[in-house]
Amino acid sequence: MAHDTQSALRVELARAKVNLALHITGQRPDGYHLLDSLVVFPQIGDRVALEPAGSLDLRLEGPFARDLDGPSENNLILKAVRAFAESAGIPVPNVRLTLTKRLPVASGIGGGSSDAATTLRLLEDFSGSYLPEETLHALALSLGADVPVCLFPEPQIMRGIGDELSPGPQLPVCGIVLVNPKVGVSTPDVFKNMSKRDNPPLPDLPERFSSVAQLTECLADCRNDMQDPAVSLCPEIGKVLSALEADTRIAFARMSGSGATCFGLCELRDAMDIERQLRTAHPGWWIASGSLS
Repeated sequence: MAHDTQSALRVELARAKVNLALHITGQRPDGYHLLDSLVVFPQIGDRVALEPAGSLDLRLEGPFARDLDGPSENNLILKAVRAFAESAGIPVPNVRLTLTKRLPVASGIGGGSSDAATTLRLLEDFSGSYLPEETLHALALSLGADVPVCLFPEPQIMRGIGDELSPGPQLPVCGIVLVNPKVGVSTPDVFKNMSKRDNPPLPDLPERFSSVAQLTECLADCRNDMQDPAVSLCPEIGKVLSALEADTRIAFARMSGSGATCFGLCELRDAMDIERQLRTAHPGWWIASGSLS
């Protein structure tokens, strides 16, 4: 990626945000849920490109571009550009942003939040205006509860409503397969369908996981408290989990976020082969694989 002049095209992967574990630990009086989550960012994502232009412009392309609702000026990426300029005290930059939307929309893997966070990083680099960490965090939070965690796409623990962040464990070399049945599930509906909201928090996690086996053993002691309510609303999620669990090379499978995307963890060398076989067996599903970190 070139950094020398403002004429350079800058491109970055807006990585999917995967909740390896998601514990719902309570609910605030204002309705926001409290959570405890181990979040990771595999090398699977949307592509955000930024280049100088005559005016601020957003182009949408890729397999899921048509699923982005409403006029493009309402897109979170453009909101991020305007909010960044205001925070940095600079004019709104004349840039063309091209979003190649490869991740399914509203699918529990934070695609829109990651796109916005990636845009903020690219804008800092392009403008040379680097915001203090607290300012950048507050700006990201104003765009959405999941945007701050996506600013630094490395393992993190999210707490509170998602705004309290701390570094997560170092990950082993590990493959991940993401599967979405291309069926939407509404986050508010999943929350409504939960019978219990004051669940135990995450157990203490080690500083690093030295193997896939150690990671999956730890995850087996954790939960996604939204998985059962989501499966009961959307049985397709159960079919995805069954397909992942049926493959002996997959060491662990679970739903991410409020769904409907599920993940399977495996040895990195097996990931692409598992993806190919799942694509053949389930041509209607969205499937992607890559490295966990």
